[in-house]
Amino acid sequence: MTIAVKPEANRIAVLRARWHAGIVDNCVDSFIEEWVRLGGSKADVDVIDVPGALEIPLHAQMLIKTGKYAAALGVAFVVDGGIYRHDFVAHAVLQGLMRVGLDTDTPVLSAVLTPHNFQESEAHIAFFKDHFVIKGKEAAHAAHAILSERAKLALVNA
Repeated sequence: MTIAVKPEANRIAVLRARWHAGIVDNCVDSFIEEWVRLGGSKADVDVIDVPGALEIPLHAQMLIKTGKYAAALGVAFVVDGGIYRHDFVAHAVLQGLMRVGLDTDTPVLSAVLTPHNFQESEAHIAFFKDHFVIKGKEAAHAAHAILSERAKLALVNA
C-alpha cells in the first residue's frame, strides 16, 4: 500500500520511547538540531511519545497512514533489565519498523539501540547519553539523504 504524502509534507514523525528518557531525549534533540543544520526546519519534526519500544512500529504506521509524514524515526534504549528478553524486544521492534516502511513505502529509520552492557552507573549513563547524540546526528543525515533521493525520483517520474 502506497501512502500519498501531501506535496508540502516534508514532515518527520519522531517516536520516542519514554523508558530511559534521559538518554533517549539526547537522540531526539540531536536529530532536530542536525536536521535544522542540514536545511530543514524544526517545524518539520513532530515528536510523539510512546510508553516503550514495542509501541513504536504500530504508532509509526498509524501516523504514516495519515499522509502527513514523509518519514518516521523510532528512538528507544532497550536494555537488559535482568530478564533475558531485551534482544527479543529490540529484534521485534526493528522487524516491525522494517515492515512498516515496506508496507507503506515510507522511510522508517531506527535509533532503537540495545547495548551489550548497561548498568545504571554514572559512567554508563554518560556514555550512552553521548552515544545517543551521535545517533541523532546520524539519523538526521540518513533522513535528509533518503528524502533527497526520493525527491529526485519523484522529479524523474513526474
